[in-house]
Amino acid sequence: MKRSIWFWLCFVVSVVLAVYFASRIIMVGMGHGDISRVRNISITADKDNKDLSAIANAVAVAPGTRSYSVNLDNMNARVAAVPGVKKSAVRRLPNGNLVVQVSMYTAVALWTDGEHFYPLSVDGTIVNKPTDVRDAGHVVFRGVVPGDIDAITKAAHNLVGDLDYLEWIENRRWNLHTMGGITIMLPEQNPVDAIGQLVSLNNKHNILSRKINVIDMRDSARILVK
Repeated sequence: MKRSIWFWLCFVVSVVLAVYFASRIIMVGMGHGDISRVRNISITADKDNKDLSAIANAVAVAPGTRSYSVNLDNMNARVAAVPGVKKSAVRRLPNGNLVVQVSMYTAVALWTDGEHFYPLSVDGTIVNKPTDVRDAGHVVFRGVVPGDIDAITKAAHNLVGDLDYLEWIENRRWNLHTMGGITIMLPEQNPVDAIGQLVSLNNKHNILSRKINVIDMRDSARILVK
């Protein structure tokens, strides 16, 4: 008898719980109830000290919006289009809230079209966030940029006070252009070593301050000055 009572009691409780959770699921799916509403949107980036206001504006979802009415693909497309965003991901939590995660480009130099200056990432990506003012502490590039500028950028920083911009020539080598109007033709092989040699020559002989037009370093056996 006791087993029978416990059986029916457990059965009734199970039915009640099943009805309750089923109704909650239906309510969420229909957009009713607090759990189906967006109460919080979490935005995180892989870089510290980043201004995420542009990403928050791109999310464009007001608190209280029905969570399942938000098209995550469209939201992610808007976030990915924000200047400086390399990759992005958006997901919906079981409680209806939204999570946005972004990976940002890191600017190591600047690229210029002759009028504006754009942040340039280490993989040669030009970030569509221009300014009219040149940052004197950054190396500047013009024209086509190859896929890896890390080594050449670090080397060119040793000349940043004299350097106007770098130019990628015929998709195989670099020219440096100084503030004084000198064109420095670097070799296709070991351009970083050539810059080191140029820095040494400048420290000893102040060569970049002289009235010359071209320094040709393409021949490893000699340097031609015109």
